[in-house]
Amino acid sequence: MATTSGDSRQDFPAEVQRFWHDAPNAQFIDAFIVDINGIARGKRLPISALARLYDNGICLPASTALLDIRGEEVEATGLAMETGDADHSCYPVPGSLRLIPWSTRPGGQLLLHMCTPSGTPFVGDPRTALGGALDKLRARGLTPVVATELEFRLFDADMDKRGRPRAARQSSAPGRRSQLYGLDELDRLDTLFADIEAACLAQNLPMDTLIAEQSEGQYEINLEHVPDALLAADYAVLLKRTVKACARRHGLAASFMAKPSDDSSGNGMHAHVSLLDSAGENVFTQDGQPSTQLLQAVAGLLDTMADATALFAPHANSYRRFQPGSHAPMASTWGSDNRTTALRIPLSAPAATRIEHRVAGADANPYLVLAAILGGIEHGLANELSPPPEIRGNAHGQRAPALPDAWGVALERFERSPFIADCLGADYQAWFTACKRQERDRLSRIVPASEYDLYLQTV
Repeated sequence: MATTSGDSRQDFPAEVQRFWHDAPNAQFIDAFIVDINGIARGKRLPISALARLYDNGICLPASTALLDIRGEEVEATGLAMETGDADHSCYPVPGSLRLIPWSTRPGGQLLLHMCTPSGTPFVGDPRTALGGALDKLRARGLTPVVATELEFRLFDADMDKRGRPRAARQSSAPGRRSQLYGLDELDRLDTLFADIEAACLAQNLPMDTLIAEQSEGQYEINLEHVPDALLAADYAVLLKRTVKACARRHGLAASFMAKPSDDSSGNGMHAHVSLLDSAGENVFTQDGQPSTQLLQAVAGLLDTMADATALFAPHANSYRRFQPGSHAPMASTWGSDNRTTALRIPLSAPAATRIEHRVAGADANPYLVLAAILGGIEHGLANELSPPPEIRGNAHGQRAPALPDAWGVALERFERSPFIADCLGADYQAWFTACKRQERDRLSRIVPASEYDLYLQTV
């Protein structure tokens, strides 16, 4: 490993020294931020630049954090041509230096956070948005404990004749439907899942449960709870990167698209959250029963859910996941151990009492999802809100305030929401809206294949 003159490895953080020990032959570092869509964007640098990264960071255009889903600049943010596409400095997120276990040559990866020229955190970085929501709860002496669950589909690498994805033929036996919680489904792809597990272990990603889901080639990976919401979001981003990379090595394509097939279940991202006080006690339980603070948190999440739907469902395809009779909630509801509600209080020991937030798709940005969830919880606590009666039985068949069921409606609600302005900041509220409107406008000009099927020769 080359270092600049006079540098000593002992002068660098412990994580750098551990990396050099674990990967003495590393050749490169992928250094990246996570943008508004949850996509990793950055630079690949020679390993000799690692010392420089910790000393000086790297520069990326401020617009990088706010690119649209196609990777194009969003002029309406005012951060591209209007500013000369000026750079901001990006610095390592402490503790994020990791191996890249799937690479054909040894390398590492490093999460970055973006700062303004004055050195303050850039409000266009999703990590900054989550950090602000986290700070409000910390000011109350509360520490969120967070875990995410991510669903994904596995497809064959090649498309069918119509250009549509095909469920991975390896995932189930010919003529046999995928079985929910089926262990045979896991056995058939054991070598892939073993690689994913090994890659998570190499990166210190706390992978927990793996299950087969309802649709062909659909699986869910749960991550363990951690008392650091930013770290939980980091883990979710790195898990998605890991699953996609490992699938490619096995000749498959992994997708976290919310609704990749019209006749199968969508992919969700469920978030589990509890709150600890300064003594490390879970404030969501009192004498073995749900506490007042739990009910206030539930009420705050219900009250802000519609305003934040554009974060939970950030793309056109996201809204196809919300279907009657599915496990994707369509209304602001809550219930005890009820998977048809938007908020579920899982069956657990009192010390593990938590809220499972079930609205977001797997296509959503984990930082922004958790920012909205923590912001909603704080909103409920600050205003001492009370929730409506919990739903018992099938929530889909009972009346409740409807969530926005169309992208444009969700964006309009998001854009004028005082809660969103307070939670994310007015600048980020405007930038997110501009980015999504650009994406929506572009899609509105594309004629989908389904319209050719329906209309080309019939009207």
